[in-house]
Amino acid sequence: MTVFGFHNSHEQVHPSALLEATIHAEAAGFDAAMSSDHFSPWSARQGQSGFAWSWLGAALQATSLPFGVVNAPGQRYHPAIIAQAIGTIGAMYPGRFWAALGTGEASNEHITGDRWPRKDVRTARLRECVDVIRALLTGAEVSHDGLVTVDRARLWTRPEQPPALIGAAVSVPTARWCAEWADGLITVNAPVDHLRRMIDAYRDAGGWGPLHLQVHVSWAPDEAEAARIAYDQWRSNVFAPPVCWDLEMTDHFDAVSEQVPMEQVTRVVNVSADLGRHVGWLQDYLELGFDQIYLHHVGREQHAFIDAFGSQVLPKLRSTR
Repeated sequence: MTVFGFHNSHEQVHPSALLEATIHAEAAGFDAAMSSDHFSPWSARQGQSGFAWSWLGAALQATSLPFGVVNAPGQRYHPAIIAQAIGTIGAMYPGRFWAALGTGEASNEHITGDRWPRKDVRTARLRECVDVIRALLTGAEVSHDGLVTVDRARLWTRPEQPPALIGAAVSVPTARWCAEWADGLITVNAPVDHLRRMIDAYRDAGGWGPLHLQVHVSWAPDEAEAARIAYDQWRSNVFAPPVCWDLEMTDHFDAVSEQVPMEQVTRVVNVSADLGRHVGWLQDYLELGFDQIYLHHVGREQHAFIDAFGSQVLPKLRSTR
């Protein structure tokens, strides 16, 4: 059965409210949860950016849900620190945690003052970080000199079974590359043909493990309100790479998104007051073979979305599987 999860957007919601929402989502019938991991929101209108790793401990303790997080090791985070964080959560909550690893965005990473590398350098750096994290999770002492430096690191607290390291990708070439090292793949909603090409590239290159999909939705009982929410909160998030990778500040995102048309927002967010339309969109993703689908309502208030999807969308999707 496909897992339907609740996505926690720290860029939009205060961490205390997110914790309450996740508890509510479990009670409403969601199977799992995942978390972003940002230092900065994309827009000043979003207005939050809690520290994911502090929050994850609270959320895992407060619920029985399995959790994932999307992380970018290599600049803001040293890979040994991420290995320690993954290892501790995995030891405390066995079998309930996975981490997706990606190359990151300048909006979060520029804070170190280090130069933001080219994409090919970021990709090579991530590969080094993956190898460091995997080795540390096995209990090895690790030293490494490359795009990241590690000196005689060892994890003393580790889980019996290392959590899965999932590859984060939004393009076909990156999905193919993730097959070299990942325990699964995660991406975001996109046209069905593009998602199919990503899945095929990952599987054809030998990629194994579960397929995860994060789906951006905007729902309200009124169509105009669903559109207003999406436009207010997510129009700064409509830009394809490299723009979304390379802009640094919220005012940069707000400036370039000032004149974004609504049609551009609806290409990246499934916007409708009609829950049946949301069921149809999600069924299309199910037919592609995604094992885990995480729903992200792009509004800042989550409870009405949780209630509506928990009672009227998830049961219909489950009845078709």
